Amino acid sequence: MKNSNDSQARNLLSEETSPYLLQHAANPVHWRPWGEAALAEAKSRDCPILLSVGYAACHWCHVMAHESFEDPTTADIMNALYVNVKADREERPDVDQIYMAALSAMGEQGGWPLTMFLTPEGEPFWGGTYFPKTPQYGRPSFVQILNSIAHAWKAKRADIARGAQTLTTHIESRLARPGSNTNETPNLLAQLASAILPMTDDEKGGLRGAPKFPNAPFLAVLWQQWLMSGEIQPRDAVLLSLRKMLAGGIYDHIGGGLARYSTDADWLIPHFEKMLYDNALLLRLANWAYAETGEDLFRQRIEQTIDWLGREMRTANGFASSLDADSDGEEGVYYTWTKSQLSAALGDTMVQFSRFFSLGTVAHWEGDPVIFQTEVQIAASEASSEVAETVRATLLAHREANRNKPGRDDKVLTDWNGLAIQGLAEAGRSLERADWVKLAEDVFASIVATADDSGRLPHSVRNEKRLYPAFSSDYAAMINAAISLHEATGSSTYLKHAENLRVTLDKWHIDETGNGYFFTASDAADVIIRPRGDVDEAIPSANGQIIEALARLASASGNFDLAQQAIAVAEHAVARIRDQQYGQAGIIAAASIARNPIKLAIIGNEPQLITVANRNPNPYRVDVMHNADEIALQLTAQIVVSPEKPGAWLCFNQTCLPVITDTDELERALKRTPA
Repeated sequence: MKNSNDSQARNLLSEETSPYLLQHAANPVHWRPWGEAALAEAKSRDCPILLSVGYAACHWCHVMAHESFEDPTTADIMNALYVNVKADREERPDVDQIYMAALSAMGEQGGWPLTMFLTPEGEPFWGGTYFPKTPQYGRPSFVQILNSIAHAWKAKRADIARGAQTLTTHIESRLARPGSNTNETPNLLAQLASAILPMTDDEKGGLRGAPKFPNAPFLAVLWQQWLMSGEIQPRDAVLLSLRKMLAGGIYDHIGGGLARYSTDADWLIPHFEKMLYDNALLLRLANWAYAETGEDLFRQRIEQTIDWLGREMRTANGFASSLDADSDGEEGVYYTWTKSQLSAALGDTMVQFSRFFSLGTVAHWEGDPVIFQTEVQIAASEASSEVAETVRATLLAHREANRNKPGRDDKVLTDWNGLAIQGLAEAGRSLERADWVKLAEDVFASIVATADDSGRLPHSVRNEKRLYPAFSSDYAAMINAAISLHEATGSSTYLKHAENLRVTLDKWHIDETGNGYFFTASDAADVIIRPRGDVDEAIPSANGQIIEALARLASASGNFDLAQQAIAVAEHAVARIRDQQYGQAGIIAAASIARNPIKLAIIGNEPQLITVANRNPNPYRVDVMHNADEIALQLTAQIVVSPEKPGAWLCFNQTCLPVITDTDELERALKRTPA
């Protein structure tokens, strides 16, 4: 049975922006991009939608594509029975959130590829993840699923419709419900930190067991709890986790950068895809750790990761999204080594390799060994840094010259780039690397330049193609990036950018109460609900980022009404997520920042004081540089400081210390906790 409409009987992905969608443009499946046209086609044909969600660096997405979507027989069945829709979860995180929530509500484990069956109205009624071409792994074959769902659609349409409506209502109650004012206690951060700590691995870092993810939102909660309370256990859990992951095979010791997760409990064998967001958040965490400990490991990893960003991820429009796990049809082959390969690459310097690096593997891994470092080797690398760097540089040059690189998803995502800009600006500021700050400024300018005439940002850019509209996370990440650039440069232009971005965020995403935000814009017409954006993934949730952005902008600008709005948004968000805090660590961490803001105002040209501030980063604190020729500065609702009185003013919420002019005194003051 063929589709009788010749104009519909073809694959429509060739004009898309996403490299992931373009990977499927030659499939015999008649793929459509997600959108109103696909929904309308399903209504016209009176058939269900088969939605497949994935991303370019996803290994099992590639497997299912090769097994099923490239197979003409399977494609004929799909084309006859369904309107087939492909979505890139990174381009359409709202679509991914909605249908991943549906899968979870069905009692299924989430993951990618996400395979969902929808009514023509877009309501989900059944789904799963990867389905093999032939029955295996305890799963039916994909063709069996296709035929079974089509039969049920014909025989039990009314039951399917009722179930889909009920499921959609349930999803809406989870993802889009309004918040309310709450009497949340100031100990919620402490409560979450106390719940996380017993889950951590006190020998290997991270959460116990395998797989091990970096889990930046959890680490941020623990770090903030240490800052608030002075308790060293949360701090030490973060430091141990960072030390172990940055010594393990999850970190690319040759080229720099962190892989998405480790498949084992020792951080040794990664799932080799590299994501921009993991490395953007690593920069912040490692910067905090280096400021606290002075350990060279953290400085080296910051430098290597930023070198990787500039070398492999930079595009004309910003930073690319990811690098694939696979190359030459195998996972990890670009990154693994045998002893003979090392010898061929290093020659006479092979004898130095074991001073600084080790090769390791685990039972389940079928590939070649992965490079990691022991504590002794890390110490040796620090003691003989030039020799160690020569070994590393030699292997990097050999790898780049002799191996096929993994595929790069070169679409530029606004929110992920905002995170990277913030990490770059903060690390450049702390480590006195003006070139890193300049790179952050250049990428920021590239992102801002993609806005349309009304100031609306796109979510994704690739070459000349832009995908509008942005999501709330895009504006929040860029507001935070702008504030960090102000702190790094002293330029008030970045505060103006931040305010303009906030105004646009409010115009398109704020709810009718003014105390909450939707993830999708108000003119988004192709989703069945507008999610709030409360759930963390590998990065803090959209609302977690929004709360932090509003609170930081309020501190930077002295806008006390905005500070109260940040608290109100935090309270309403917390009320929504009180029963599911593990997935909303970003909101809890941001709510703590909104309630406990610290502002450091350095008035006049005081480079020695600025240097002290730069080397003492604190996620609770926003630093404002105020020139002596500017107007008086409103520090709090009651305190105004004349620009003729240079020095550092440190304010905890609405209480300020006396002006500080001595660098040692400022150092001591900045190391106090907000509590």
